[in-house]
Amino acid sequence: MKYWLMKSEPDVFGIDHLMARPDQTEHWDGVRNYQARNFMRDDMKVGDQVFFYHSNTKVPGIVGIAEVVREAYPDHTQFDPDSKYHDPKSDPDDPRWVMVEIKFKRKLDRIITLRELKDQGSKLQDFKLVQRGNRLSIMPVSKKHWDYILSLE
Repeated sequence: MKYWLMKSEPDVFGIDHLMARPDQTEHWDGVRNYQARNFMRDDMKVGDQVFFYHSNTKVPGIVGIAEVVREAYPDHTQFDPDSKYHDPKSDPDDPRWVMVEIKFKRKLDRIITLRELKDQGSKLQDFKLVQRGNRLSIMPVSKKHWDYILSLE
């Protein structure tokens, strides 16, 4: 099993939106960064655990946990000319972009804020989220970091 952090803006699609979906499950579409795509396409497997992170908000942070319930498959939004994620260069016979499906597991007892994560010093110094310039919407989390972050809850 692997561990991940997936970022989403809460006013676009937050943890409460995921909770409200049928079966509390939703596809994770619209990823248009090659490295994040490669994580989903090549490395995410059913059963992997996900920190659900609210970004671009007054208090960004980890708000919940989800689980990967379907491995990568073509992201339909790349072919929809009315979608903001449309990619006219993507070929239906060789799709450029993929998505996975995640299922809500639980909300954290409290938000573990980005500020708090950054303040952990050496304990999280090699955690990608707190490193300068890291803006990926999907990133791996080591088991050591996963357990430590949960201990902050």
